[in-house]
Amino acid sequence: MILTVAKKGKHVSATPATEWLRARGVPFSEHVYDYVERGGTAESARQLGVDEHAVVKTLVMRDDQGEPLIVLMHGDRQVSTKNLAREVGAKSIEPCTPDDAQRASGYLVGGTSPFGTRKALRVFVEASVLGLPRILINGGRRGYLVGIAPCVLVDALGARPVHCALKARVPRLSASCRRARRRRARALSP
Repeated sequence: MILTVAKKGKHVSATPATEWLRARGVPFSEHVYDYVERGGTAESARQLGVDEHAVVKTLVMRDDQGEPLIVLMHGDRQVSTKNLAREVGAKSIEPCTPDDAQRASGYLVGGTSPFGTRKALRVFVEASVLGLPRILINGGRRGYLVGIAPCVLVDALGARPVHCALKARVPRLSASCRRARRRRARALSP
């Protein structure tokens, strides 16, 4: 369950995303945190005290025809572009450059919301996101998330469920670290 609230003393003004949600009568909660460059969903989840799995990232990608699209994914997962391409009927899918993502969505990278985008974009959501009781997703500004019921993604936004999640990779230890670990393990064995 997500029980965070906006930080006291911080006024959250309307964004195209919150205007979009209000225009459709979608209830949402506001969650403000201190934006950290390249902090991603791990940093927002840490500051807000929530499970990163329930923080949904908005990724702007493009298909083999160069058409932009949005993928909504758990914060602690990566997108299998191969599986996504197969599910949407494209030859390939790749992330957009930050400039192309901003041009297509109207939002700065780090503040991209699937709601109220500059252009109407196809939206795909990892199907397992829809099984969560509540999610936090970008509200259209860096350092600002909105809490919504996941069904809003399909019912109001028209997102199409897909299966393209990969567990985030844990960085592999270097060979010297692995050797040092083995030596310590041997030294501690009886």
